[in-house]
Amino acid sequence: MNVEAVTKITPVAAPLDELGPRAAEAEAFLKAMANRHRLMILCELHKGERCVTDLQQAVGLAQSALSQHLAKLREEDIVTTRRQSQTIFYTLADHTAARLIALLYEAYCKPGCAGPNDADALDARVRGE
Repeated sequence: MNVEAVTKITPVAAPLDELGPRAAEAEAFLKAMANRHRLMILCELHKGERCVTDLQQAVGLAQSALSQHLAKLREEDIVTTRRQSQTIFYTLADHTAARLIALLYEAYCKPGCAGPNDADALDARVRGE
């Protein structure tokens, strides 16, 4: 993901009657992601499809807590599932979520990241340098 592409998005004025429903959708979407455990789950899914056991080990949650967080993410269509026999696999389902998580991953999760306030380091990582 290119940070310049994200920061250079030209806003298009939407009619006021369309802003309310869109703002409500954005609010629900962001609320679903606004939890440190769900963000950890999403950062792990940013790396690719994971089964519940892998997610549980990666984020360190009890299975019941993990299931509740995954249910919330499924409810908002942020993740999707695939069943293979007894195993359920999760992946990022929403393009918008994938783009946001990619940006958050670069800023907060990627090994060796300097943090969100080091813009030069973040730009270099996004460019693959």
